[in-house]
Amino acid sequence: MNSPRSPGRFTRHSVTVLLGLVAAQTASAQTADPRVGLKAGWKDAGIAANGMALIGHHDKPAGFFDPAAPYGGGAHGNSDLAFRGNLVFQGNYSGFQIWDVANPRRPTLRTSVTCPGNQGDPSVFGNLLFISIQATSGRLDCGPQGIADTVSTERFRGVRIYDISDLDRPRVVAAVQTCRGSHTHTLVTDPNDTANIYVYVSGTSVVRSAKELAGCSGLPPDQDPNTSLFQIEVIRVPLAAPQDAKVVATPRLFADAKGAIAGLAKAGNSGAGTQETSETNQCHDITAYPELGIAAGACSGNGILLDIRDPAHPKRITEVSDPNFAYWHSATFNNDGTTLLFTDEWGGGSAPRCRSTDRPEWGANAIYSHANGKLTQASFFKLPAAQTEQENCVAHNGSLIPVPGRDLFVQSWYQGGISIMDFTDPRHPFEVGYFDRGPVDAAKAVQAGQWSSYWYNGLIYGSEIARGLDILELKPNRHLSQNEIDAAKLVRFDQFNAQLQPRFVWPAAFVVARAYLDQLVRNDGLRRNWAAPVSRSLAQAEQMTGGARRAALTALATQLDWDTTGAGDTERVRKLAAVVRELAAK
Repeated sequence: MNSPRSPGRFTRHSVTVLLGLVAAQTASAQTADPRVGLKAGWKDAGIAANGMALIGHHDKPAGFFDPAAPYGGGAHGNSDLAFRGNLVFQGNYSGFQIWDVANPRRPTLRTSVTCPGNQGDPSVFGNLLFISIQATSGRLDCGPQGIADTVSTERFRGVRIYDISDLDRPRVVAAVQTCRGSHTHTLVTDPNDTANIYVYVSGTSVVRSAKELAGCSGLPPDQDPNTSLFQIEVIRVPLAAPQDAKVVATPRLFADAKGAIAGLAKAGNSGAGTQETSETNQCHDITAYPELGIAAGACSGNGILLDIRDPAHPKRITEVSDPNFAYWHSATFNNDGTTLLFTDEWGGGSAPRCRSTDRPEWGANAIYSHANGKLTQASFFKLPAAQTEQENCVAHNGSLIPVPGRDLFVQSWYQGGISIMDFTDPRHPFEVGYFDRGPVDAAKAVQAGQWSSYWYNGLIYGSEIARGLDILELKPNRHLSQNEIDAAKLVRFDQFNAQLQPRFVWPAAFVVARAYLDQLVRNDGLRRNWAAPVSRSLAQAEQMTGGARRAALTALATQLDWDTTGAGDTERVRKLAAVVRELAAK
């Protein structure tokens, strides 16, 4: 035990001094961050960037700009993104836009379709484009006049499916009505069923009348066991006949062991000094990882893990709750499925939730380790640069960046901009880079900022709610090397939907080996003084051909095997050796 005068014992005065020093250091760190104090503006805001640079931009086109609304926004805000070939599909509360990004420095508008209905989240699969519609004002004919009647045969709420084989003339082939509309949706493929694709529909709005769509009920489960609450809808889409798409199941993902469909409704209740957590009667977003047969649902008051090996009938494996989370919003697996990241949309995306006074566990990412169907919380991560009262900011949509050997996540924070997080060690996430603009308006809050930011075939694409489409490229910094960036660019897809998560596979390439080597040098993971010889051996082998190259690479792999006995990062050394062996076998 320490004596009263021992240095190990804090007096009230010393605690006060310590807290003052911590506060001063925190304020100093925030002031030093270039994102703090950026000039406000709609099209001329100040910009701060580290590890990425804006290389292309296009304002919102005609039909998606309301001159009467602040900064042209209103009901014309941009939403989510999907990708195919050199095309970017950008959703909007009033329809969608198709951008040609063959030249990413000069994106050009290929097609736009005006069809109000909120929120317009898109997904693409071959020549089919899927759009979520949720608003009660949505119309089958896409008219702008809306619908005033409580019950109407003209209303559309659900998933609209377009044939985009003629990009200049998208054609609706199916309009699948659902009871709560579609706030978001997720495409799900089945490795054993190539004739169909499945759509998980997450509806978060009011339930429509049964007089408008048979079978709908907004009553609580104790009054109606067939309530449209506490479920998702599963649509099956025959790829040869998409016009026959229909709802084939309404899984009760929140039921308890006794079958009570509201079994998770109270699991996320908050306590004193914690968040006000939403009731679990809906999913906001589901991310499917078909290659692993699993999916993750961000479901208002809970995060859930699903078995989707039978995609028409997903089953809950486990669930987690946290009193720090107000609203479980979205989810992303790491590449091997051993880590799962959930986001919390505290404030619904329209409030300033990244101020210096906001707790770092609120409106953040929660990172979980995943093993044998169990989830164990490891840490939280929140945007480290404090934002102003005029900037709506909270954790939002993002995707993995395929740097081999690392778990990197690029993510939107609305007017907090774009941030890249490293969660390779789920217990110690940290920021790798960022891109941020100043607030749209210096005096008042305006709905704006990055809705979603995704990596696709070598670049980062951002959907800016008020400003348009952003295209960025990575730049090396102290946390990211050019070799790592170049290795990430080797992973390419014909199409990409962030909620249909693909598996990254890297080809055997010298730049992949150098990416691992850069990580080992950065983390002091090699045996002492080995970095330079390994680098030289790779360079020499790359200049060789045939048997000489194979012999040199085999010898290097053998050396690396021996190095694991004294290396600080044996796992990454093994990965480097494996790539070297693949190169030798080519």
